Amino acid sequence: MTAPKLLVIQPDESDPIGPLGDWLTEAGADLDIRLLPDQSLPADLDGYVGVVCLGGGMGATDDAAHPWLADVRKLLSKAASARIPTLAICLGGQLLAVALGGSVVTGDQGPEVGPGLVSKKDAAWIDPLFADLPLMQDVLQFHNDAITRLPAGAELLASSPRYAYQAFRFDRCAYGVQFHIETTPEVVLDWARQSPEMAELTRPEVLTPENLARVHADITETWRPFAHRFVRLVSGDLAPAAERQRTLPMA
Repeated sequence: MTAPKLLVIQPDESDPIGPLGDWLTEAGADLDIRLLPDQSLPADLDGYVGVVCLGGGMGATDDAAHPWLADVRKLLSKAASARIPTLAICLGGQLLAVALGGSVVTGDQGPEVGPGLVSKKDAAWIDPLFADLPLMQDVLQFHNDAITRLPAGAELLASSPRYAYQAFRFDRCAYGVQFHIETTPEVVLDWARQSPEMAELTRPEVLTPENLARVHADITETWRPFAHRFVRLVSGDLAPAAERQRTLPMA
């Protein structure tokens, strides 16, 4: 059997696929990683059965400084239109939201930095990827911008007190998440060194190697099975979310 081929879009050298890549490959996926802008995106998605888009330090609409972001949004829109399973993380989730008609701006509640919890919403309990997650999931936050409006028709899957739109699904199989599940303690510490003004927004003991090691062990326990389910989804072994029922108003 041929391994399912996933296109992995990496917008920033500082955010590699990390453990998420290990979880996807151990579940049988073949990863084609494109580090932008040095490596070009494919013109289309022929031959790919899934897409993963990672995070980065730029804004989702920062086309003036990063003109190739428009091509990323276009490809994510193509994937969603073709119902190619997509997992878009942090900046990736923001790019997916904008590509599909949502909005992203600088968060009015300030940056989210460090380990945190997000909670499942009602739609998540019947979602093929999110249903088996615990009610409160460990995640890693490191962002200034936030999704302020979901694309029309998108389902909200996870939320948090500061920013409501933490995870969503568009149509049957395009997923965006605001948080990180792919990091390592070393990556997070590197981000903290590069952005000390953000690191200062959390308590000093939060961003220590020891605490981050504990947090990432919890993230692995929760999100490794999630990554395996994503490979089952792209392989056709797991059915995508059901079509949304459109009901007519009562007379």
